[in-house]
Parts: sequence; C-alpha cells; structure tokens
Amino acid sequence: MPHDLVSDFQARGLIHQSTDSSQLREWLSTPGRRVYAGFDPTADSLHVGHLVALVLLRRVAHAGHEPVALIGGATGMIGDPSGRSEERNLLSPDELAANIAGVERQIRGILSNAGNDGHVTRHHVVNNADWMRGVGYLEFLRDVGKHVPLSQMLGKDSVKSRLERDGGLSYTEFSYMLLQAWDFVHLSDALDCRVQIGGSDQWGNITAGIELGRRLRSRELHGITCPLLTKSDGTKMGKTASGAIWLDPRRTSPYRFYQYWINLDDDDAGRCLARLTPLSLEELTDLDAKRAANPAARDSQKRLAEELTRLVHGDTGLAAARQATDIFFGAEIGQLDDGQLAEIFADVPSREFPLSSLDGDGLQLVEALTDTGLAQSRGAARRTIEQGGAYVNNRRISDVAYRLTAKDLAGAATLVLRSGKKSYAIARFQ
Repeated sequence: MPHDLVSDFQARGLIHQSTDSSQLREWLSTPGRRVYAGFDPTADSLHVGHLVALVLLRRVAHAGHEPVALIGGATGMIGDPSGRSEERNLLSPDELAANIAGVERQIRGILSNAGNDGHVTRHHVVNNADWMRGVGYLEFLRDVGKHVPLSQMLGKDSVKSRLERDGGLSYTEFSYMLLQAWDFVHLSDALDCRVQIGGSDQWGNITAGIELGRRLRSRELHGITCPLLTKSDGTKMGKTASGAIWLDPRRTSPYRFYQYWINLDDDDAGRCLARLTPLSLEELTDLDAKRAANPAARDSQKRLAEELTRLVHGDTGLAAARQATDIFFGAEIGQLDDGQLAEIFADVPSREFPLSSLDGDGLQLVEALTDTGLAQSRGAARRTIEQGGAYVNNRRISDVAYRLTAKDLAGAATLVLRSGKKSYAIARFQ
C-alpha cells in the first residue's frame, strides 16, 4: 500500500489547488500510478524555482508511484504565457536541443534515486516533441482545437492577465494551453498517467487538460498545484543581485548554492525544509523548536543547505561547499584553483600585482596589505602583523619582514590576504 501522497502534500503546505481530494486518494491508492510534471527547456539548466516540482516527483516515487517528467521540446518552441508579463524570445533549434540535453541530464540525476531508502526508482522522462513532431496544423485544429471552447481559454487567469496588459498576447502563446492540454491526454493514453502536478501558475493549463480528457476520452484526470517558491516578503525565491540560482554547477557553484540556503531568513528556511526536503514531520517539528529557542545557531538553514546541496550536487558537491564555507570562516586554504577562490571570495576587494613581483626576494607582505586596502598605511600594516592579525591563505604571519613568493599562491595566480577575523582581500598576479 503506497503512502497517502495527498495527506503528505497537505501536511507540508504543498497544495495550493487540487481537483477532488477523495478521488485523487482513490486513484493513488493503487501502487505504481504515474504522475507527471512538465519542464520547458528555456535554458540549458533548471533553477531553484523548479525544485518544488522536482521534489514533488521525488515524493511521488517515495510514495510507491512512478514519476513522469515531461520536457517541453515542442512547447518550449513557443513559451508558456503563465506567470509572465511579456512574451518569451523564441529559441533556435540548436539552442533548444542544447537546453533539452542539459535539463534532461539534471532531471534524471535528481529522480534516479528517489525511491524509498534512496534506491533506484522507475521513472519516465519524455519529450513532447516526440508526439507533436509531424502533426499538421489542420489535423491539430480538427482533433484537438475543436474540443476546446474559446470561452474556456479566455477565462483562464494566465490569459486574462496578459490580455489586460499593453503588450497583449500573441496567437502563438495563446495556443500553448492547447498543446499542454493535449500533452496530458497523450500521457493518459500512452502511460495511463492521470495526475498532473505543477506550480500554482499552471492551474489554467492543467484544468484545460482535464477538460480535454473528459471531452475526448470521457476520462477522469486529476490535478494538483503547489504554491510558488517565494520568500516571506513575496519575492521569488532563487533570485539574487547577481541573477538566478541555477542547478548547473557551471552557472552556480555548489558553494554559492549552499550559501544561498544558509542565508535564508528563519521563516523561509522553515517553509523550505517542509516543502523541499525528505525530513519527517517529527524532524521538522524538532527543527522548528530549535529555531525558536536559538535562531542564531541557524540549525534549520544548515540542514536545508546540506539536504538540497546533496540532492543537486551530490556528496562531492556538498563536501566542496562545506570546505569553501570553512575557508571563508578561517580554515587554512589549500588544494583550490583560482576559479574556486574567485567564487568563495567574490564579494571581497581584489588587487592585481605583476607576477614578476613574486620573483627573487618577493613582495613585502606590508606592501600587499597596504595596496589591497587591508591596512591604511605601511605603519598600520606592520602593527597588524606584530599583533598577530595578518594572514596569508588563512595562515597567520607574525614576521614583519615576510615577503610573498610563488610558494604562497593558493591557486595558479591567486592568494588570499586577511586582516583580523573577517577582513579579506584577494591578490591576483598577472
């Protein structure tokens, strides 16, 4: 008997809207049911905003069912108007193919061990281009469009909100709902997939598919939407001053990914633990109590960062993120390259020096501390060193006459200077 998926979703605050919950429970009471979520390949990586849908699919597997991830190779050529104020730029075939490959790799990595106790679970990754490719325009209008009333499409919030804006809504985007609706019917035909899940902005598209299934097949389909991942101030989660938090380590390093969750506010951390991690309700209650009693310890944020970094980047990525975090808080630096150092110390001052300054006797530490701004003067730099407050790669230097040479480089051309406990600077040698 599978776990009660609907009750689990409800307990974790994962349901925004759903079709009849008793019918959902009845359908899901049989093991091995297929449940799907869609992902349009608008970039070559998913981002934090997609984590809710990915985690929902993992919960589907944990409850004894089979998750189905649909990649929108066809719908991605158009762009979903839901939740957007303007039309997406159309992708070239090469861009779309690269995006599909990147997104598929991430989805398979996250779903591959989603079953009970982390065992490999049966899952499906499909591409709607496979059944839309070659379908003629007139054929689609006859077989699908004829069964979707215009009043139904115009009544959807995603359509109404765009029609009320100056930019309006193109016919291309307006057609997106028909394509997603047909996806649902097709998956119910091919895989007996009767449940679709998605973000709250997908309710119109999901219900269009449910209605099309009823009209075309006299079939009962079901839908669940979850709240979008937002902070307590209402802003979208996963956005920073430097851009989105991506799941691809080439776009967002494991360290930056880890730090994003570490730095969440307490309320946001509590909600994310419930929605995005496999922790039991008992564990969540315990962490809530610890957070209330000692918020400064940031136990919730640390656990959240660990769980999600391991999910997305594996144990190796988590270890690298922890190492980088330890370094920022004073651990001696070693075995890192310049790129990793740049990520860890992205927000600290930096100064370039000639590579030749490391030759011979080398560069005076006093001069380096002064030139990087860690000391206001050479005299202040000497006092910092004498008082034990000067560090090279987090290694204390107490010799006022110390000179930096190539052996002090932490990376190929970078070393890290520190004054006191928290004042850092990067010295780059070119």
